[in-house]
Amino acid sequence: MKNEKLLYIHIPFCDSKCNYCAFNSYTNLNHLKKEYFEALKTQFLNDIESLKVKEFETIFIGGGTPSTMNIEFYEKLMKLLFPYIKNALELTIECNPNVSFEWLKEIKNLSFNRISFGVQSFNEEKLKFLNRNHSKTLAIKSIENAKKAGFENINIDLIYSTAIDSKELLKNDLDIAFFLPINHISAYSLTIEENTKFEGDYSKRKEDEELEVWFIEKIKKRFSQYEISNFGKPCIHNLGYWQGKEYIGIGAGAVGFIKLPSYKFQVPSNKEWRIFRYYTQNNVYEYIKNPIKYKIENLKNEDIKKEKVFLGLRSIVGFDENILNQEEKKRVEILISENKLFKKENKIYSYDFLLADALTEYILD
Repeated sequence: MKNEKLLYIHIPFCDSKCNYCAFNSYTNLNHLKKEYFEALKTQFLNDIESLKVKEFETIFIGGGTPSTMNIEFYEKLMKLLFPYIKNALELTIECNPNVSFEWLKEIKNLSFNRISFGVQSFNEEKLKFLNRNHSKTLAIKSIENAKKAGFENINIDLIYSTAIDSKELLKNDLDIAFFLPINHISAYSLTIEENTKFEGDYSKRKEDEELEVWFIEKIKKRFSQYEISNFGKPCIHNLGYWQGKEYIGIGAGAVGFIKLPSYKFQVPSNKEWRIFRYYTQNNVYEYIKNPIKYKIENLKNEDIKKEKVFLGLRSIVGFDENILNQEEKKRVEILISENKLFKKENKIYSYDFLLADALTEYILD
């Protein structure tokens, strides 16, 4: 049987902290990079043995800022991973749009075939507002250099719904994006989260549904939407999350999702769980001390059903109607009659991914 496990590796180091960022990332821990690799290695070898992993379908290296790590780090990492990724379909790495051509070329030579740039905007005022540490010129040059280095699959992240957004600003961002050699855009609505510089300050976000819809429709004219925030050539790794595939999470603050009961993964001896998530330690110091200390979350059948419905309705994945009971199927039929959902070969899909929350709540009420 084909192994379809996904591998996520978290790099928690950053050169600067963006005002909106709630990810597990730090600007003052760069001195721990060497020790961090050893911890990653320890966890990886432990997990593939305990979870009986033979190979991975995809790898995604995220952060933080993976491009803060030098090429020597990735040479060692890929040497460690190589026996398990010989047949991998997609190897993605995130980076800041201020990397050198040399770094991009070396990363491409290490077999990465997809790259994702955290651009967020090409507007200088908006970049300062978000506390990004690159300029419009650097972003454009980095993307063009990625193409020159041999990358065919290039994504850029864009943020919208900030306080300073206007139709003119967003149109200019997209005009530049569409001119560049990219085949994917991830567009995220600004959220005000805890433990960020924007925490509690909702004046940083603009509530303008008409502008949001206009922006999304503008992207869809160039790139097909396959998930609520993603457009273009589908990212196999992220699509795997929505399809409910198993994934291994390596690094401080990483998450894994495992299905089979035969795994021996530090699950309490008095419990046998068929489906669970595991979480590594967020604190980088603590993770380095013990990278195989996990928090285990048991997932019940109802939890899995809700995730299948929610993730299916926010993407092209859809969900199998047979996971629903009779009352839930009746509600689906009502939504189909209202042209909010449609059915194809016993699978249910949404016409509007933005309605995933509300539709899921109604179906599973």
